Amino acid sequence: MSLPGLKVIGTTLCDTEGRIVWLRGISTLGFRYPEYITEESFKTFRDDWGVNVMRLALYTDEKGGYCTDGDKEELKQIMIRGVEIAKNLSMYVIVDWHILREKSPMVYKDEAIRFFDEMSERFADCPNVIYEICNEPQESPFGQVIRPYALEVIPVIRRHSKDAVIIVGTDNWSQDVDDVIGQQIDDKNVMYALHFYAATHQGKLIKKAQTALDNGIPVFISECSICDASGDGRIDTEWGKKWIDFADANNMSYIVWNLSNKDESSSILKSGTTSLSHWSDGEYSETGLWFKQMIRG
Repeated sequence: MSLPGLKVIGTTLCDTEGRIVWLRGISTLGFRYPEYITEESFKTFRDDWGVNVMRLALYTDEKGGYCTDGDKEELKQIMIRGVEIAKNLSMYVIVDWHILREKSPMVYKDEAIRFFDEMSERFADCPNVIYEICNEPQESPFGQVIRPYALEVIPVIRRHSKDAVIIVGTDNWSQDVDDVIGQQIDDKNVMYALHFYAATHQGKLIKKAQTALDNGIPVFISECSICDASGDGRIDTEWGKKWIDFADANNMSYIVWNLSNKDESSSILKSGTTSLSHWSDGEYSETGLWFKQMIRG
């Protein structure tokens, strides 16, 4: 079954017929755990959780990163494999240019342009592909840094894919989504990233998100969890539920961080889990089991 294409109407993600689309998904922890980027793993999330999108997070600046000392061709092949698996399973997929340590998307802008040119050409006929062009900028004001970057990268994607949804990160680890007000990019299928970690980001960030929505900014929660902002530490399910209720009430899509068995709070799997798919509830971490219940519910 082929998936319908996506488009943005107002602040809401819809299909091409104008029906609201709610994406609920899982993000990889970079490509550090490629053993989970398989048909059986993705199928488990689709069938057991009700997940309909996977986010493939390609780190740009880390040990083994795409723009540092990583094997570019090998990393691209992992990305391509993940996109093809999602396509075959009738799932949406996010191609995520996962900037973090470098702070500014401008640092590797030329690499980003080459990467998105190649990927968007390859996936030009795949309506299930979404492009996230800068994960978590920092010290990068939207109008002075992020917007100019996006205005160079987006046309590259549009050469091959005129209608794909594109997610643009926002400053302060994709929290300052309200900074986009009055500075939106003139492209009908662009959304803006908001990330939350419920033990850290609470009423103040929800208020910023609501302000953005009230001003017509289409917001996509492309990364979230119920732990603190480090990706570890304590879990706050009370604020996690408030965030999910807020997302549901505003027809917002969200992606859960992260698919791994790393020994930290945000990992979906317990650190001792060795299975690569078809996990039992006992193999999920507290975070994993909580989000499974939220998404299924």
